[in-house]
Amino acid sequence: MSEDKVGSRTVAESQAERSEIIFPADSNALGNLFGGRLMQFIDLVGAVAAVRHCRAIVVTASMDHSDFVAPVHVGDLLILKASVNRAFRTSMEVGVRAMVEDARGQTLRHVSSAYVTYVAVDREGRPVPVPCVVPETEHQKRRFADAGRRREMRSEETKRAREIRAELGAGWHV
Repeated sequence: MSEDKVGSRTVAESQAERSEIIFPADSNALGNLFGGRLMQFIDLVGAVAAVRHCRAIVVTASMDHSDFVAPVHVGDLLILKASVNRAFRTSMEVGVRAMVEDARGQTLRHVSSAYVTYVAVDREGRPVPVPCVVPETEHQKRRFADAGRRREMRSEETKRAREIRAELGAGWHV
């Protein structure tokens, strides 16, 4: 653990859950939830887990990976569950799983998963250290290890993007 870390917390201490009934205003012409609205729900529940973990303000740094596995329909009960997979110096990777609950059959259908990175900041927006994550179950330990691999891949992608921008020079604009 680095010296500027601030203690540690278990995965269970930061878990968050959110439930939403899907209404027509949240859907497209086919009656399916807008992907962007689902991403908003994912970001919100992920932020709650991150705040619970670090006890600080958090900002979204990236939504690293988002899979839309199945549609969510008007009238569906959407359940989102989030937990911190791993904490680094000032950032945390949060895994979010979205499911639709069939209230009559009492079953859950997986509809989406995402990994969101949050950075803890102070009131001036400066990054602050976050506690370590203590994974307890085998599942949590696997997610902890996987988060480390994803961080390495993100770092390589960032480095490559910088190199490409440098090669293109000042004449390149978005």
